[in-house]
Amino acid sequence: MTRLGKDLPRQAGLADEHGRVARNLRVSLTDRCNLRCTYCMPPEGLPWMARGSLLTDDEVVRLVGIGVHLLGIRSVRFTGGEPLLRTGLEGIVAASAAFRGPDGAAPHLALTTNGIGLARRAANLAAAGIGRVNVSLDTLVPQRFAALTHRDRLSDVLDGMAAARAAGMRPVKLNSVLLRGVNDDEAGDLVQFALDHRYFLRFIEQMPIGPADAWDPSQVVTAQEILDRLAERFTLTPLEKAARGPAPARTWLVDGGPGAVGVIASVSWPFCDSCDRVRLTADGKVRNCLFAQEETDLLGPMRAGADDEEIAQLWTDAVRPKPLWHGGLGRAGFVPPARTMSRIGG
Repeated sequence: MTRLGKDLPRQAGLADEHGRVARNLRVSLTDRCNLRCTYCMPPEGLPWMARGSLLTDDEVVRLVGIGVHLLGIRSVRFTGGEPLLRTGLEGIVAASAAFRGPDGAAPHLALTTNGIGLARRAANLAAAGIGRVNVSLDTLVPQRFAALTHRDRLSDVLDGMAAARAAGMRPVKLNSVLLRGVNDDEAGDLVQFALDHRYFLRFIEQMPIGPADAWDPSQVVTAQEILDRLAERFTLTPLEKAARGPAPARTWLVDGGPGAVGVIASVSWPFCDSCDRVRLTADGKVRNCLFAQEETDLLGPMRAGADDEEIAQLWTDAVRPKPLWHGGLGRAGFVPPARTMSRIGG
């Protein structure tokens, strides 16, 4: 599925001009999704990318291999849209798990999903190489779930999370977006649910990467508001930044641990200084940030015959000018990316 060979020279890695090195690759496998979360896309969906414009399974694997074997990528997370809609997912995962980095280590493989269909595929995905999974869960109330996603599928999501844990995926992380006046009263209940089931919950501030009319700054529940609400019910002890490394979430032990809760605050507490991520869209574009205005095409050169070293150089050149921070998010003058979240990949 790839041209990579052990005799190829090693590249310098994906370093930018500010000294950050991208070790964490997010690979979007599709822009399609089987939910219609109100902050992500309209009920009728969005115009989908043409099938022929998307990376094939072999092309995904080849680019992952270049990233791991030549460019020092250590962690690969498969995203969407909804990656479980990709029928060849298990094969992509298994092929990716076979790669080795310059130090001989296999990449850590993970999945971000809405959980629909995970129950029946979790065991095979774990066997293929998925070690960690993030599942979106914004509410524990079935009627609210149906209203937020335009689908009555909460039980399927809960079953998928349980199946992932049973398959040995560790940790099972839950991603929750709180919306003011919609589900923000569930913050404490979501934390307690995660503690009871040994999941790791992260709250994510709503970001302006959905449809143009979906972003309402007044609806954003900020990180500090979340913590203030949780402090009314739990004792929170912050972990030092060194303990979480480049992870985007700030983490607090809950009632002394071992359970914890995280907050990803891209709006109010940007974490650009420690970002180690690079993104590959489903149509083969490199993006340095969710909010980037520029992207670099790898699919076109690859289909035109570029070899692995040439692709690696294009990728390296794309990462080098990564800005120090995304700038102005949620503030006057901020220009959102041309792509919506489902077309970028979580």
